[in-house]
Amino acid sequence: MKILIVNPIIYTSETADIKRVKSIKDTMIYDLCLAFSSKGHDVTLVAGEPFRPTEKEEYPFEIIWAKCKMKSICRPNVLPYCPELRGIIKTPYDLIISSEVFSLNSLLLVRRSKSRVIIWHELAKHNNLFHKLPSKLWYGVVARLFFKNALVVPRSTAAKEFISKYCKNVSDTVIDHGVNLDKFKACEDKDSFFIIPSQLIARKQIDKSIRAFAEFAKDKAFSLYIFGEGEERDTLEKLADTLGVADKVKFFGKAPHETLKEYLAKASAMLVYTRKDCNMVSITEAIACATPIVTTSVPYTAHYIDERKLGIVSDSWGSDELEEIVENNKLYVNNCMNYRYELSDDKRVEQFLELI
Repeated sequence: MKILIVNPIIYTSETADIKRVKSIKDTMIYDLCLAFSSKGHDVTLVAGEPFRPTEKEEYPFEIIWAKCKMKSICRPNVLPYCPELRGIIKTPYDLIISSEVFSLNSLLLVRRSKSRVIIWHELAKHNNLFHKLPSKLWYGVVARLFFKNALVVPRSTAAKEFISKYCKNVSDTVIDHGVNLDKFKACEDKDSFFIIPSQLIARKQIDKSIRAFAEFAKDKAFSLYIFGEGEERDTLEKLADTLGVADKVKFFGKAPHETLKEYLAKASAMLVYTRKDCNMVSITEAIACATPIVTTSVPYTAHYIDERKLGIVSDSWGSDELEEIVENNKLYVNNCMNYRYELSDDKRVEQFLELI
């Protein structure tokens, strides 16, 4: 099949000043395209030019780096608009997969493309921009009028519940972000440490994880490894020192992905205390490594973590939950081992193709 995937935002940027990375080969959408390509499909990815890597790379499929227009209104890190899609879709495709209903690109595709279009939808609530008015107008009017013939595939049960209020053609099949199992190897033999791969910013609430760990680790030879950079790093380091666990909390900064994967596979659990996130790719990567999760119910993946016992879900988790995840670690790790294929990119490809 000839497949076009439209995903201008390749990775998360908290600000409009997008920091270019050396490579995009560690991103979720790259691995999904790779999975389609490895199954023999002719794949083209449309990505936003502001996300183009700094180093020249070779890819096994075509990538079109589309320019983002009207940047003052349509910020590339939030609501990118790529009008050159009009020319791209003059080529016939068997399938087009576009990210989000609340997207000018998706609107352009459902109105102008003669190809079969799937909208892969992640958001489960209104965008806060301008007091939610643009979002409410878009979903309440534009989505109802113009997205009738496009199949909307939610990325979580929360997204399904939300978008079903505005679009009638919503798939019963939920397709979450996938993970490349060739990159993320499972490991059942865990070491005595927890891991947090995250931006060190306020909404991630890493301070709460450190406080819970400090209480848990009073009389234990356990460590907490934190991977990532951000404005909160100095504050978090001081907190660990104040709580008397500075020698047990190690900050790695922004480490190479290869290094992170090794530690992620050996961790007893990954800790999440975010107050605002959608589908966290790091969660699926951890489960693929057979590493259980201790998290709040905020991430959209929390429902299946709880349902499948892939970890512990609690909005106020603390030292008791860390005790539980360590005491019954083999059980949670085994559950992750049994479930990991369901999170794979190969499974995602199967699900998309089954829908058409």
